[in-house]
Amino acid sequence: MTSLADAPPPLAPPAAEKPPRSPKARKRGRLVPYWLLLPGLLWLVVFFALPMIYQASTSVQTGSLEEGFKVTWHFQTYWNALSDYWPQFLRSVLYAGAATLLCLVLGYPLAYLIAFRAGRWRNVVLILVIAPFFTSFLIRTLAWKTILADGGPVVGTLNSLHVLDVTNWLGMTAGDRVLATPLAVVCGLTYNFLPFMILPLYTSLERIDGRLHEAAGDLYAKPFTTFRKVTFPLSMPGVVSGTLLTFIPASGDYVNADLLGSTDTRMVGNVIQTQFLRILDYPTAAALSFILMAAILIMVTLYIRKSGTEDLV
Repeated sequence: MTSLADAPPPLAPPAAEKPPRSPKARKRGRLVPYWLLLPGLLWLVVFFALPMIYQASTSVQTGSLEEGFKVTWHFQTYWNALSDYWPQFLRSVLYAGAATLLCLVLGYPLAYLIAFRAGRWRNVVLILVIAPFFTSFLIRTLAWKTILADGGPVVGTLNSLHVLDVTNWLGMTAGDRVLATPLAVVCGLTYNFLPFMILPLYTSLERIDGRLHEAAGDLYAKPFTTFRKVTFPLSMPGVVSGTLLTFIPASGDYVNADLLGSTDTRMVGNVIQTQFLRILDYPTAAALSFILMAAILIMVTLYIRKSGTEDLV
């Protein structure tokens, strides 16, 4: 005879089936994500789409501030703006490209150190990286006027090491001066936008599984080979994100060129500011803004396609 312990457990009573949802309830459930997106969409429409439409209409207007501006579909403004200020456009791309390259060269080793070697000091180093954000962008830029002042220790050291001879040959400095030269503008851009390069790089490097490095070592790969074959390819999303976050705002910046440069280092952002606030030529300023936006959009699209990754962090 079987004991009670060996007897199978009693079957649980069947669960009551939930009544099917009504069509109205299902429809309301499908609309919930759209209601959650509504505030963000309204924000984009009010503070992005509408100003863009207004600026687009301004770029095809003619007139003056005294007489008023009217939409006359004067597309010649775009050609005039591009033909008159193409040196500033080219200068903006060159300065922003140089600053982006310097940020990548300086930021990648630091991001690698934070991700793989910082240990318990990781949070401290991250705070030091974002510490410049605790002060005003204007104050940080003005500080570089003191750092690069004529006769200061930085200029004196560069001069004693004959670094200024090389930069003079490259056209980045003039004589023994660093202020009011392209080098000063690029240094200011590099310093102000360096955190935008380090943080995406760190995020991308921190995601890499350390076992991949161990596997590469087990296959007798040297450290440089491991970096070239494993680390750098896996960090490409961070490289792409960091370069975009650095290049895009740097190409439209005007503060560094205004405070650290001269009339010979004016970027397109300085021209737009002057047209809007001093000359009061609103159609030309709006046209310059749209030309800059279109040029950046084309370059960014080509860059993302050539980089071979769309997984941005």
